Amino acid sequence: MVVGISLLPIALAIFIGLALSFLLHFLKLFSSFVKQEGPSNIPSGSMGWPFIGETLGYLIPHKSNSMGSYLESHCSRYGRVFKSHLFGHPTIVSCDHELNLFILHNEGNLFQSSYPKPVLDILGKLSMMLVHGDLHKKLRSVAVGFIGESRSRPDFLLYVEKLSISAMESLREHRQVGFYKEAKKFTMYVMLKYVLDVEPEDPLAPKILQDFLTFMKGFVSIPLYVPGSPYAKAVKARARLSSTLGQIIKEREKKGTVGIKKGDFIDEMLQKGNLNDEEKVSVAIDILLAGYETTSGLLALVVYFIAQSPSVLHQLKEEHQALRRRKKDGEPLSLGDYKQMEYTSNVISESLRCGNLVKFLHRKALQDVKFKEYIIPQGWQVLPILTAAHLDQSLHQNPSEFDPSRWADRAISKKVSPFGGGLRLCPGTDIARLETSIFLHHLVLNYRWKTKDDESPMSYPYLDFKRDLQLEIEPAENRM
Repeated sequence: MVVGISLLPIALAIFIGLALSFLLHFLKLFSSFVKQEGPSNIPSGSMGWPFIGETLGYLIPHKSNSMGSYLESHCSRYGRVFKSHLFGHPTIVSCDHELNLFILHNEGNLFQSSYPKPVLDILGKLSMMLVHGDLHKKLRSVAVGFIGESRSRPDFLLYVEKLSISAMESLREHRQVGFYKEAKKFTMYVMLKYVLDVEPEDPLAPKILQDFLTFMKGFVSIPLYVPGSPYAKAVKARARLSSTLGQIIKEREKKGTVGIKKGDFIDEMLQKGNLNDEEKVSVAIDILLAGYETTSGLLALVVYFIAQSPSVLHQLKEEHQALRRRKKDGEPLSLGDYKQMEYTSNVISESLRCGNLVKFLHRKALQDVKFKEYIIPQGWQVLPILTAAHLDQSLHQNPSEFDPSRWADRAISKKVSPFGGGLRLCPGTDIARLETSIFLHHLVLNYRWKTKDDESPMSYPYLDFKRDLQLEIEPAENRM
């Protein structure tokens, strides 16, 4: 007689055994993950889930003039320096201004720039944000030298003013304006002229602008390379920009052999002759990006904050009216005029503090680093949160209040770092402030502004921030 044996109980026993084994292995992995073996004086914190850590919570969108719920809750629980697991790595998060400065000023010694691979894929392996050591010094020296020289050139100031006046005329033609888009066009066209000698009327100008818009949307998106995704589009836009700029540089090199010089960045770079073809393209993209994205964001933030503060607008207008009275009709602005815009400079500085164009930076510890009572382990990612110092009540009175008058105390400049610091201080800082000041000069003098508290009838042309001028400020909170 054949005895039938049921396989179901055996299969069930095997399944339960495997499940228990997997569960025990998972718990062991999770326990090891949470403990993150290392020195006992690593800052306290939470490592979150295996693999994904706390990245999703960290990236929850929030207003750029706040720290966001993730940082607020973690600082409240663990202190202003804590550990976590972000972007695939064990991480020390610093909301402490003193530690942030220590990190920024020890670049290449104790720390180095270390961005996630998706950022590298978009920016390119030779971006100044990513390279280290001698290569970084070489590329940066070329960029800083050109930007510093351009800032003081009379023809540069004249061109910025010309485009500013043109932008004023353009605003008159529309009943509604997406101001951030207009700011992006203005700053891109300034940089195209002085990097590539491309005028706004050139068919190449809107093409490059569109590629940069696509490029930046992907830069702050989820890094999934799926056809049609913002990230995939950004990688392709970067490739198109490289191809376009590479072709311009090659054509300029050919023309250079017959003595044709345009005096722009391409000429400057070719004269130095110490960069290969790939480096030339990369540094040109970096300069376009630094002069375009930083300045357009700053300009939009300044206009946004002014619109919320009628008293600031009044003082700003008085300064520019006084400056204009000292000049002849139609006389262009000079570098000396720019240096006299003290209140304008304070407005820009306060906008940077409140608006936080750059929230945090990516660094990596090159060795075990001791700072006060903390140990930052070698190989760990380090995130200095610039926003935290700007909104720190121990550093600023009423930090959430937009108050340009606080900048009468020059010591405040040591309590903010809106463009980073150390060897990687943004090279476009000064040029961004210059362009913004010149643009504001013409904006406040050519338009009456109906602010949030102003209900009076006004004669045209004017800017009504509740109807005519749509302030499209993209969130700055997750920029890397």
